[in-house]
Amino acid sequence: MYCVRAETIYTGRQVVQDACLVFDDSGIVGVFPEVYGEIIRECRVITPAFIDPHSHIGMVRAGEPRAEAESNDRQDPILVMADALDSLQMDDQALQEAVEAGVLYSCILPGSGNIIGGKSAVIRNYASDSTRAFVDRAGLKAALGYNPMSTTSWNGSRPTTRMGALAMLRNRLDEVLVKEKRRQAADEEKKKEIILSAEEETLLKILKGELVLRVHVHKIDDIAALLRLVDEFSLRVSVEHAMGVHHGDIFKELSRRGIPVVYGPVDAFAYKVELKHENWRNLKHLLDSGVEYGLMTDHPVTPARQLFLQTRWFLRLGLSRQEVVEILTRKNAALLGLDDRLGTLEKGKWASFICWKDDPFDLAGYPESVYGEGSVVYYAGK
Repeated sequence: MYCVRAETIYTGRQVVQDACLVFDDSGIVGVFPEVYGEIIRECRVITPAFIDPHSHIGMVRAGEPRAEAESNDRQDPILVMADALDSLQMDDQALQEAVEAGVLYSCILPGSGNIIGGKSAVIRNYASDSTRAFVDRAGLKAALGYNPMSTTSWNGSRPTTRMGALAMLRNRLDEVLVKEKRRQAADEEKKKEIILSAEEETLLKILKGELVLRVHVHKIDDIAALLRLVDEFSLRVSVEHAMGVHHGDIFKELSRRGIPVVYGPVDAFAYKVELKHENWRNLKHLLDSGVEYGLMTDHPVTPARQLFLQTRWFLRLGLSRQEVVEILTRKNAALLGLDDRLGTLEKGKWASFICWKDDPFDLAGYPESVYGEGSVVYYAGK
């Protein structure tokens, strides 16, 4: 067993003082007041590794021309089978910068230019190649609002309005639903003749609530339109962004329905009309509503390395330091379905954590060493 001793440990659920994090090759053994095993490091503070639940890191790459970015494929507005993992390039220097900041895991998704952009992939930011990077899936990316209607120069039949984008999505979902109903109603011989394509099978999983539809949406009325779609097709969705929400009623409705919000990015420039109400003070509406939420960077809209920096606004609105750490760890893990492996420093979880040189909430604080699943993936030295 290996032991890291710290003055303060944020477990993702509570704060423990003068304690030891103990782990072995299979994962975390626990947090104890006494030393167990071999002491390999001492530090001021330990936190769980950070998780970015919505990112395009490795798809839109640092130092490469924007024209070579791969977050959006322009062939068709509905791309169910596109896979973010296939466009991931691990030589993106932003991945190493994320690791140095303790952001060890990212959920990468296609962009928001298409009504359906494709499959998400949760990745290890420190892996050597995209296959080793893969951790799990976390739903299918979709987009409403301005972005899909702004792509009329791209290939395929493109919507020019919000109603046009929703009409195309409704039509595709309805086609799959009708075909599945016909298959279910057919006798055994006829059923064999009604074959669903891989795309249709994936959309059927969305319609059955087996897959989450992760919907890029900023404005209040675009979220209202999404909720009408949810009611019509009984979809399981998450709201991604919501930066244009400037009063709390829609967040309260999402809370009532149990629909989570992957919020952010908080520190981005409001570069389009649907962000005209964006303001860090809108966070109060999110917090007051009681809705389940996490926090994203939307890299490269804000760099992955700045994920923790965004939490200063939550502190300003009254959250404790432990509650802030929970957002980037336990809450983000739960939103992605990773809370059986990540997000807290508890027995049986992966030994992925950050050893801080100083208090992380001090401007001079920084990760001295970062562990990914029991191994050192970054060491700052002295």
